[in-house]
Amino acid sequence: MKILGISCYYHDAAACLLDKGKVVAAAQEERFTRKKHDWDFPKNAINYCLKEGKVSMDQIDAVGFYDKPFIKFDRMLQTYIQTYPKGILSFLKAMPLWLKKKIWMSHLISKELNYKGEIYFGEHHLSHAASTFYASGFEEAAILTADGVGEWTTTSIASGKGLDIKILEEINFPHSLGLLYSAFTYYLGFRVNSGEYKVMGLAPYGQPRFKDVILEKLIDLREDGSFKLNLKYFTFPHGLRMVGRRFEKLFGIPTRNPETELQPIHFDLAASIQKVTEEAMLRMARHTYEITKCPNLCLAGGVALNCVANGRILREGPFRDIFVQPASGDAGGAYGVASFVSHALFREPRVPSWEHAFWGPEYSDHEVKHTLDQAGAVYTQLSDGDLVKEVARKIEQGKVVGWVQGRMEFGPRALGHRSILADPRDPKMKDTVNLKIKFRETFRPFAPTVLEEKCTDYFELNQKSPYMLLVAPVRENKRVIPSVTHVDGSARIQTISREADPDFHNLIDEFGRLSGVPVVINTSFNVRGEPIVCTPGDAWRCFMRTRMDCLVINHFVLDKEKQTRKEEPPESWLKKIPPD
Repeated sequence: MKILGISCYYHDAAACLLDKGKVVAAAQEERFTRKKHDWDFPKNAINYCLKEGKVSMDQIDAVGFYDKPFIKFDRMLQTYIQTYPKGILSFLKAMPLWLKKKIWMSHLISKELNYKGEIYFGEHHLSHAASTFYASGFEEAAILTADGVGEWTTTSIASGKGLDIKILEEINFPHSLGLLYSAFTYYLGFRVNSGEYKVMGLAPYGQPRFKDVILEKLIDLREDGSFKLNLKYFTFPHGLRMVGRRFEKLFGIPTRNPETELQPIHFDLAASIQKVTEEAMLRMARHTYEITKCPNLCLAGGVALNCVANGRILREGPFRDIFVQPASGDAGGAYGVASFVSHALFREPRVPSWEHAFWGPEYSDHEVKHTLDQAGAVYTQLSDGDLVKEVARKIEQGKVVGWVQGRMEFGPRALGHRSILADPRDPKMKDTVNLKIKFRETFRPFAPTVLEEKCTDYFELNQKSPYMLLVAPVRENKRVIPSVTHVDGSARIQTISREADPDFHNLIDEFGRLSGVPVVINTSFNVRGEPIVCTPGDAWRCFMRTRMDCLVINHFVLDKEKQTRKEEPPESWLKKIPPD
């Protein structure tokens, strides 16, 4: 069975192709269109998946869509009717797209793809649950999903066994932990569905002095993790804003305008909502264990990208092992619905668990060389062994390196294939990369990538973390890596194994030999406001527009100081690459 999964029309549109239950390709549309969080129909991602799988649409056995548009449309209509006339502006803004496209998904998919086969619609949270359970490798697991909202569901508890998933409990809209966190994201002046990780990064700078206010006024959080929001403080059910005057009056300050200076109260608000979220997730995880009695936990949904909460569940929860889907947001729904159709509906056997998330495009040395030559770039081409030694030496000397190797990552994290790398020992490196290369806020932390076999030497973490989705304390006797140690002494860790990624493992191993520290700064290869780079052309443009010192694509090494041509390359280069 060849199954195509699709997610779109909310945020982070994506496509995924399975063949006999195994992932062939998966990618977000934003990487091709260069529109961050692109939500439109993922035609480019679909075309990539088909090309990677060497199939055409008439060879696809089934298409899956990650949620049920008619149920979601019903929820929106009921909400607008219940809140009339408050929601009239939001209603008028939303309806044209719904009436033209969103409720006609079967017709749209058939038309856009010239597809005449079966189309299956999975419930949103079932797609999330499938995306993490089938990827986990667990034969049996408890499953916890949490996000803003799907059709009606905002939180679900499920059990997975073999090929089957059973939803056990749900919390429905408008009561949503994800929307509560997004309300504070909006209040703090960051973009909803984009800036939540900024709130998480901001939190350790403050004190959670508003935690009790949130628990008393905004959310009724019970011991089993179930909750209800006090809706009189929120405007998201009916308005174009997340919060209104009553919310602002509660905390005594207006909603922060984007890009204005952050004040101590903003740090404290971030710390407060972060603590509430952690407590809610921890209670839900414990309740999930109580009703499933399963030692394995799978997490997905946008809230599962809160790696601080994940770390607490691992340390303080009852589970022996946890797996977090690396594409936990809506992009992962494309894989989720495809895997559910494959395993639960068509009963195809499960394949081995995900060992990596490298399901995107890769480019040959021939393609890279053509792009660089067209750019007038000055480069050196090295063998594998010489490349690792040269790049490790540059990082050890304090250079910031753009690193592009192999297939692009699926999900929001750069995991060593589309990364910016630097020396974590230099206390100034965090500000250097933030201000001169990423062009982003100085409070934003960077993640360390560490050799899997050396992880426990540096961090209080006893399980692998290949997807950068667990936060743990840095050991006090190893705080020689200040640029990846957050203000609270923690780090968002990626472990790398030789089996999963031998090239990246060899690089960090060589850097460790030179420096004595087998850890590097690893941040996504992009600048603020842009998606992670995909093509060699994307990487070149980002390299030339920043103060990055070096660029490495496959076997090609470029030093900024040696470049003579400053113009950005045209978008069409890769389309003109002659045959190898």
